[in-house]
Amino acid sequence: MGVCVIDDQRTWTGARLVLASLMIADRIRAAGASGAVAVALPTSGLFPAAALAAWMTGRAVVPINYMLGRQEVRFILDDSGADTLITVGPMLEHMGHRPAVRRIIELDKLDRRRVPEVAWPEPASDDDTAALMYTSGTSGRPKGVIMTHGNLLSNVRQACLHIRFDSHHRLLGCIPQFHSFGLTVLTLLPLIRHARVVYTARFVPAKIVRLFRQHRPTIFVGVPSMFGGLLHVKEAAWEDFASTRYMVSGGEPLPDMIADRFRERFGVAIAEGFGMTECGPVTNWCRPSEHRPRSVGPALPMVRVRVVDPATERALPPGREGEVRFAGPNVTRGYHNRPEENARLFDSAGFLRSGDIGRIDAQGHLSITGRLKEMLIIAGENVFPREIEDALCRHPSVKDAGVIGVADPLRGESPVGFVELHEGAAFDADALRVHCKGLIAAFKVPSQIRRVDALPRSPTGKVLRRALRGMLAEPGAGAAAVSAAEPERPGVSAAAQPPKALR
Repeated sequence: MGVCVIDDQRTWTGARLVLASLMIADRIRAAGASGAVAVALPTSGLFPAAALAAWMTGRAVVPINYMLGRQEVRFILDDSGADTLITVGPMLEHMGHRPAVRRIIELDKLDRRRVPEVAWPEPASDDDTAALMYTSGTSGRPKGVIMTHGNLLSNVRQACLHIRFDSHHRLLGCIPQFHSFGLTVLTLLPLIRHARVVYTARFVPAKIVRLFRQHRPTIFVGVPSMFGGLLHVKEAAWEDFASTRYMVSGGEPLPDMIADRFRERFGVAIAEGFGMTECGPVTNWCRPSEHRPRSVGPALPMVRVRVVDPATERALPPGREGEVRFAGPNVTRGYHNRPEENARLFDSAGFLRSGDIGRIDAQGHLSITGRLKEMLIIAGENVFPREIEDALCRHPSVKDAGVIGVADPLRGESPVGFVELHEGAAFDADALRVHCKGLIAAFKVPSQIRRVDALPRSPTGKVLRRALRGMLAEPGAGAAAVSAAEPERPGVSAAAQPPKALR
């Protein structure tokens, strides 16, 4: 077996990966682990080795977000029933605590001279739980999304059919593997199709460019802030990305400014996709030949998508906005230990309620326009933060933006904008408001615009609006500008970064 994985620490052949999986599986059996095994590892070949080991022994995988606090990790372990954690010593140091589990298997302390027991893998059916993918918990306690072996395999097959993915492809990425995007697209897709994948645990834009030059990947998976970071690498040139067939962006909407600048500078159209943890996660993927502004493309094979009026539950025709709903073999059967939420998760036709607002055009291409819960009602009009954020980001001083709504006695709600500026740029709230008036309706222009040093983000780069509300409520914050305290989870360029010893 040839080279299948290259990461920051080592090169993995297929044989080495299988041997590592057998060794870890041997330790899982010796530990007497329950039906679920937690995994806290950096983006690397260690993660697929640990996941394969768990599945070899008939256990489900519970990926742990190592940016979470002690209590959040404790809740996930208790809720999932995982009593064994697979990790490495430096990761425990990075987390700042040893999770309270019965057994911790530290891979860097395994005796590699020990010959593992070669046991025939326990057969798994499509209905068996393969992973419990816990949501970030930004709006309450984390929820464990049940992903069966059938769900994950279906999503891999759907992606392969959609882009004709085979062993000749080479992937590059640093998305955390505790995230569904990192697990399915960056880990299982190349593993199952015997394609080479290059991992780096830390997003350093200049290093990513060097990896492009060295490995000539055909697919790069990232989030919008990563593509923004690549635009700031001065020595980067179009030749560096010439081998790439798919620049894939997911996790949150891709700002038009980043997409336009990337295409102009490097001649590459970013292929935006859409998905959610509950769907494996990928549901839609815009191939380069189908590119159109703000579209996440057509549905993958065997994924059914419909847009529904959430008030009447009636399906809407092409071009009309409503809640986007999904069905297919990749869709979860529900949340672990959440019967009440599961009762509300699907509609009467069996489609999963996404909570996203969007529309489908006559050619079947989906556009996401906002979140149902994030929708602002301003003077009776429905407004989505993304439109206002896009307008702010088109100003040359603005690096990124986030928008929330606040109560307004006259208009119901009023938008408030938060902007992260380019280095050296001056902040002028009035100028930004004038700029917005030239792009969007006057009633959508933020009543306040505040400067922040860094927008608070999830590990996949999604702006945490709940954290923005907390910043708005900070005592002593100025009316036009507020300097953000160091956020709990900063942007992807810094968030989800493992300890230096693992890079």
